[in-house]
Amino acid sequence: MLKMWLLVMGLATLVCLASGADISPTDSPDLPMTNEKNSSTQVKPMKILITVDGNPIRATLADNATARDFAALLPLTVILEDYSRTEKIYYLPKKLSTAGAPAGITPVIGDITYYAPWGNLAIFYKDFGYSSGLIKLGGIESGGELLNVSGSVKATIQLIHD
Repeated sequence: MLKMWLLVMGLATLVCLASGADISPTDSPDLPMTNEKNSSTQVKPMKILITVDGNPIRATLADNATARDFAALLPLTVILEDYSRTEKIYYLPKKLSTAGAPAGITPVIGDITYYAPWGNLAIFYKDFGYSSGLIKLGGIESGGELLNVSGSVKATIQLIHD
Protein backbone atom coordinates (compact mmCIF):
# COMPACT_ATOMS: atom_id res chain seq x y z
CA MET A 1 0.00 0.00 0.00
CA LEU A 2 2.82 2.41 0.90
CA LYS A 3 4.62 1.60 -2.37
CA MET A 4 1.46 2.39 -4.35
CA TRP A 5 1.01 5.71 -2.53
CA LEU A 6 4.67 6.68 -3.18
CA LEU A 7 4.30 5.76 -6.84
CA VAL A 8 1.15 7.92 -7.20
CA MET A 9 2.80 10.86 -5.40
CA GLY A 10 5.92 10.51 -7.56
CA LEU A 11 3.86 10.50 -10.76
CA ALA A 12 1.85 13.49 -9.57
CA THR A 13 5.08 15.38 -8.88
CA LEU A 14 6.44 14.56 -12.33
CA VAL A 15 3.21 15.76 -13.98
CA CYS A 16 3.39 19.02 -12.02
CA LEU A 17 7.02 19.57 -12.92
CA ALA A 18 6.40 18.80 -16.59
CA SER A 19 3.56 21.33 -16.69
CA GLY A 20 5.71 24.04 -15.09
CA ALA A 21 3.58 24.30 -11.94
CA ASP A 22 5.18 25.67 -8.79
CA ILE A 23 5.10 22.87 -6.22
CA SER A 24 7.34 24.45 -3.58
CA PRO A 25 5.86 24.37 -0.10
CA THR A 26 4.37 27.69 0.97
CA ASP A 27 5.18 27.31 4.64
CA SER A 28 8.95 26.75 4.28
CA PRO A 29 10.98 29.70 5.61
CA ASP A 30 13.94 28.75 3.41
CA LEU A 31 12.14 29.00 0.08
CA PRO A 32 11.13 32.25 -1.64
CA MET A 33 7.40 32.97 -1.73
CA THR A 34 7.42 34.56 -5.19
CA ASN A 35 6.64 32.87 -8.44
CA GLU A 36 9.38 33.72 -10.96
CA LYS A 37 6.83 34.01 -13.76
CA ASN A 38 5.07 36.89 -11.97
CA SER A 39 8.03 38.71 -10.41
CA SER A 40 8.97 40.47 -13.66
CA THR A 41 5.59 42.15 -14.21
CA GLN A 42 6.59 45.49 -12.71
CA VAL A 43 4.84 48.56 -14.08
CA LYS A 44 7.20 50.80 -16.03
CA PRO A 45 6.72 54.48 -15.14
CA MET A 46 5.08 56.67 -17.77
CA LYS A 47 7.43 59.41 -18.93
CA ILE A 48 6.31 62.59 -20.63
CA LEU A 49 8.08 65.35 -22.50
CA ILE A 50 6.74 68.88 -22.35
CA THR A 51 8.32 71.06 -25.04
CA VAL A 52 8.24 74.85 -24.55
CA ASP A 53 9.83 77.01 -27.28
CA GLY A 54 11.85 74.00 -28.44
CA ASN A 55 13.18 73.33 -24.92
CA PRO A 56 12.46 70.06 -23.08
CA ILE A 57 10.82 69.57 -19.71
CA ARG A 58 11.05 65.93 -18.62
CA ALA A 59 8.55 64.44 -16.20
CA THR A 60 7.21 61.17 -14.85
CA LEU A 61 3.52 60.46 -14.38
CA ALA A 62 2.20 58.81 -11.22
CA ASP A 63 0.67 55.34 -11.27
CA ASN A 64 -2.95 56.30 -10.61
CA ALA A 65 -6.24 56.32 -12.53
CA THR A 66 -6.16 60.09 -13.09
CA ALA A 67 -2.64 60.04 -14.56
CA ARG A 68 -3.50 57.11 -16.83
CA ASP A 69 -6.59 58.98 -18.04
CA PHE A 70 -4.43 62.04 -18.71
CA ALA A 71 -1.83 59.96 -20.60
CA ALA A 72 -4.61 58.66 -22.87
CA LEU A 73 -5.18 62.26 -24.08
CA LEU A 74 -1.59 62.70 -25.23
CA PRO A 75 -0.14 64.12 -27.38
CA LEU A 76 -1.55 67.61 -26.78
CA THR A 77 -0.45 71.02 -28.00
CA VAL A 78 -1.70 73.59 -25.52
CA ILE A 79 -1.45 77.15 -24.32
CA LEU A 80 -0.48 77.03 -20.64
CA GLU A 81 -1.92 80.14 -19.03
CA ASP A 82 -0.36 81.71 -15.98
CA TYR A 83 -2.51 81.45 -12.87
CA SER A 84 -1.74 83.45 -9.75
CA ARG A 85 1.98 83.62 -10.59
CA THR A 86 2.23 80.12 -9.13
CA GLU A 87 1.16 77.64 -11.79
CA LYS A 88 0.50 77.17 -15.48
CA ILE A 89 -2.94 75.81 -16.32
CA TYR A 90 -4.82 74.36 -19.27
CA TYR A 91 -8.48 73.27 -19.40
CA LEU A 92 -8.48 69.68 -20.61
CA PRO A 93 -10.87 68.53 -23.36
CA LYS A 94 -12.59 66.09 -20.97
CA LYS A 95 -12.90 65.36 -17.26
CA LEU A 96 -10.44 62.79 -15.91
CA SER A 97 -11.14 59.87 -13.61
CA THR A 98 -10.81 60.64 -9.91
CA ALA A 99 -11.12 57.00 -8.79
CA GLY A 100 -9.03 56.35 -5.69
CA ALA A 101 -7.79 59.95 -5.53
CA PRO A 102 -7.14 61.68 -2.20
CA ALA A 103 -9.32 64.62 -1.15
CA GLY A 104 -6.54 67.04 -2.05
CA ILE A 105 -2.80 67.71 -1.87
CA THR A 106 -0.27 70.41 -0.98
CA PRO A 107 1.55 71.03 -4.27
CA VAL A 108 5.24 71.86 -4.49
CA ILE A 109 7.43 73.17 -7.30
CA GLY A 110 7.41 70.70 -10.18
CA ASP A 111 4.10 69.00 -9.37
CA ILE A 112 1.92 68.19 -12.37
CA THR A 113 -1.66 68.07 -11.16
CA TYR A 114 -5.32 67.89 -12.13
CA TYR A 115 -7.79 70.25 -10.47
CA ALA A 116 -10.95 68.14 -10.61
CA PRO A 117 -13.52 70.86 -9.77
CA TRP A 118 -12.52 72.90 -12.84
CA GLY A 119 -11.19 70.08 -15.05
CA ASN A 120 -7.81 71.68 -15.64
CA LEU A 121 -4.19 70.64 -15.77
CA ALA A 122 -2.03 72.66 -13.33
CA ILE A 123 1.77 72.60 -13.37
CA PHE A 124 3.29 74.32 -10.35
CA TYR A 125 6.41 76.44 -10.65
CA LYS A 126 6.02 77.73 -7.06
CA ASP A 127 4.90 75.98 -3.87
CA PHE A 128 1.27 76.43 -2.85
CA GLY A 129 -1.00 75.54 0.07
CA TYR A 130 -3.29 72.55 0.46
CA SER A 131 -5.98 72.44 -2.22
CA SER A 132 -9.08 70.28 -2.00
CA GLY A 133 -9.81 68.57 -5.32
CA LEU A 134 -6.20 68.73 -6.52
CA ILE A 135 -4.80 65.37 -7.69
CA LYS A 136 -1.13 64.72 -8.40
CA LEU A 137 -0.51 63.44 -11.92
CA GLY A 138 3.27 63.38 -11.67
CA GLY A 139 6.38 65.46 -11.25
CA ILE A 140 8.93 67.35 -13.30
CA GLU A 141 12.43 65.87 -13.31
CA SER A 142 14.23 68.57 -15.31
CA GLY A 143 13.52 71.81 -17.13
CA GLY A 144 10.77 73.10 -14.86
CA GLU A 145 12.33 76.56 -14.73
CA LEU A 146 11.03 77.09 -18.29
CA LEU A 147 7.55 77.55 -16.80
CA ASN A 148 8.61 80.22 -14.28
CA VAL A 149 7.96 83.07 -16.70
CA SER A 150 5.23 85.68 -16.80
CA GLY A 151 2.33 85.14 -19.16
CA SER A 152 1.26 82.16 -21.23
CA VAL A 153 3.47 79.63 -22.99
CA LYS A 154 2.75 77.29 -25.88
CA ALA A 155 3.65 73.68 -25.06
CA THR A 156 3.49 70.23 -26.58
CA ILE A 157 2.96 67.38 -24.12
CA GLN A 158 3.66 63.83 -25.24
CA LEU A 159 4.42 60.38 -23.89
CA ILE A 160 7.98 59.23 -24.43
CA HIS A 161 9.52 55.79 -24.23
CA ASP A 162 13.05 55.56 -22.77
